[in-house]
Amino acid sequence: MAAAKQLLAFDLGAESGRGILGRFDGQRLSLEVVHRFPNGPVRLPDGLYWDILGLYREMLAGLRKCGAEHGGIDALGVDTWGVDFAFLGRGGVLLGNPRHYRDPHTETAMDEALARVPKLEVFRQTGVQFMRINSLYQLLAMQRDRSPLLDSAETLLMVPDLLNYFFTGSKVCEMSDVSTSQMYNPTTKNWAFDLLKSFGLPTHIFGPIVQPGEVLGTLRPAVASEAGVQPVPVVAPGTHDTAAAVAAVPAASQTWAYISSGTWSLMGVELPAPLINEQVLGYNFTNEGGVAGTIRFLKNIMGLWLVQECRRSWERAGKAWSYDELARLAAAAPPFASLVNPDDTAFLLPADMPQALADFCRRTGQSAPQEPGAVVRCALESLALRYRWVLERLEELTGSQLEVIHIVGGGSQNELLCQFTADACNRPVVAGPVEATAIGNLLVQAVGLKLLGSLADARAVVAQSFDVKSYAPRNASAWDEPYQRFLKCIA
Repeated sequence: MAAAKQLLAFDLGAESGRGILGRFDGQRLSLEVVHRFPNGPVRLPDGLYWDILGLYREMLAGLRKCGAEHGGIDALGVDTWGVDFAFLGRGGVLLGNPRHYRDPHTETAMDEALARVPKLEVFRQTGVQFMRINSLYQLLAMQRDRSPLLDSAETLLMVPDLLNYFFTGSKVCEMSDVSTSQMYNPTTKNWAFDLLKSFGLPTHIFGPIVQPGEVLGTLRPAVASEAGVQPVPVVAPGTHDTAAAVAAVPAASQTWAYISSGTWSLMGVELPAPLINEQVLGYNFTNEGGVAGTIRFLKNIMGLWLVQECRRSWERAGKAWSYDELARLAAAAPPFASLVNPDDTAFLLPADMPQALADFCRRTGQSAPQEPGAVVRCALESLALRYRWVLERLEELTGSQLEVIHIVGGGSQNELLCQFTADACNRPVVAGPVEATAIGNLLVQAVGLKLLGSLADARAVVAQSFDVKSYAPRNASAWDEPYQRFLKCIA
């Protein structure tokens, strides 16, 4: 029997990054976290940025650990959050740090853009939901502000593509992450050049697009030598973290929805082709690229950011609650006391999240939650009701009855939210695997290296390698009246 392959997934989220070593014997996959590191914004005088060089330094440290402690690796892949990007100048020089998508410089950019090109035309060419954080509006904000970086840029790379460039020297963009930018046309499967020209953006900076599973090259000799590993292949795994996570959904049927649950909740279905029409535009759904030629037809929802930021606010005030403690307090709080729209712009970057939630409740004529348990219950019940609304729209838009909801990612550990989701949506929920993003990253690497034949084969490996937990709906009718109240919150 051949020795197990050792594949390294670098999985970078908005709060932290990990290097996860996957051992794949051809049938089963096992995981070991070899390196963890924090991630977060750096506030400079002109705005909010990512510390991309600090992240790369930590990734090199993880690579060195694999060389020193695990005998090296056979391949590696990178996935990150979407929409953010950086520029290379002449000679491949990095031009500054990537801006953080929560930076306020895009606050008016979307409205300004849609005054120049009609909304329907932008959607027709991209099929992407309208959010001010999208790469298009970040780039147009730089154009408006006459950023010197635009004058010097020769190449635009999305964040995971930039990290892959550091590893390999290859200046290409992977489709799943590009598809989050609102600058990609999922019908032509290329950059939306006509749209970019309409906005007067420099089209020469948009380079070749590659597909998930493509081998980008090998580690640069200097990187391999420094890390004490061989110059192994670097594979594009579906570099957008949601694309990687959806690839790891352990589903066999065609009648399921997914929620990739973490700082953001991405809820949707897998389609064979983009769904672009005025009804989809009206509901502000999105068509993003997936693995194996699929489309992730989904809705972005604010997600557990609401709870994460509450926890940070309370920690600053001197009370360090664990997530388990907050879940217990929320479970004991009265149900349906107050509800919010999780996607209200007031929650994008508030100075104090508990205060922002309370202010929303007061604005909408509700009692404001005060105690931590009530605040967290408000957030979780509101998320579950938002999932119900999205589920109804998914069924309406696709004409399919969705029988089960798969929740993957870190949020699948939140048992209270999983049960609330089953109850609110009146659907069974299958939660797990927790490390779906890293698992999808690793298994798409395996497909790219011809260790597996297809996405279906990869999902079969997930099903036999990792445990999941099921939640049946309980007293779903109790959520009907709160849902009517919730609809008023999002009207």
